[in-house]
Amino acid sequence: MGDMATIRNIVILTGAGISAESGLRTFRAEDGLWEDHPVEEVATPQGFARDPELVQRFYDERRTGVLAALPNPAHDALARLDRDWDGGLLIVTQNIDDLHERAGASRVLHMHGEALSVWCTACDARHRWEGSLLDGPACPACGAVSMRPDIVWFGEMPYRMEEIFAALADADLFVSIGTSGAVYPAAGFVQQAASHGAHTIELNLERSQGSAFFDESRLGLASELVPAWVAEVLGR
Repeated sequence: MGDMATIRNIVILTGAGISAESGLRTFRAEDGLWEDHPVEEVATPQGFARDPELVQRFYDERRTGVLAALPNPAHDALARLDRDWDGGLLIVTQNIDDLHERAGASRVLHMHGEALSVWCTACDARHRWEGSLLDGPACPACGAVSMRPDIVWFGEMPYRMEEIFAALADADLFVSIGTSGAVYPAAGFVQQAASHGAHTIELNLERSQGSAFFDESRLGLASELVPAWVAEVLGR
């Protein structure tokens, strides 16, 4: 796995594959559907403008699903790494669930937003939200009826990209867990990290579209691969 003794800063990218074993369906952009809806309908600003009720109902369901899901051993292992690793660590997740946090991880960045957060487009405030947006509740901060899911849709800029690129530039080790390698900019993180000299590892159910860019690929269930890898790192 490269020389663990020299590894100080770790960046981990997690995708839908890490939450699949918690019962949250993976988002497959390849077939153009998300939970049986065309992506254009439920994951674009245009779709929201065209049919806000459909989109709000869709994310109400995502919220309910996230609240019912439980972290699995892969989330637990990364939380243990977060607790016990005294070097730099950033867990960048493409997932909108809060399973990393519920497992106990705190060094987590949600580049695509969060299911349990809403964004008021009138005053730019964000609020934790577990209920419905369907009946047009007022923003707790400004009172406007302008709240939408705090989700990065296609055509919108992922969150905190400068922070992510800075971490990738400093990384000694980059690990991608449960991602398809199909959606940019996240699909390019492995090349970014490698260009700065990081060792790169993929932990995935099957080879991703970006497999060729990694120094190592380990294939299998996240709930088995991730705890084994974390034990390796912490046992150096």
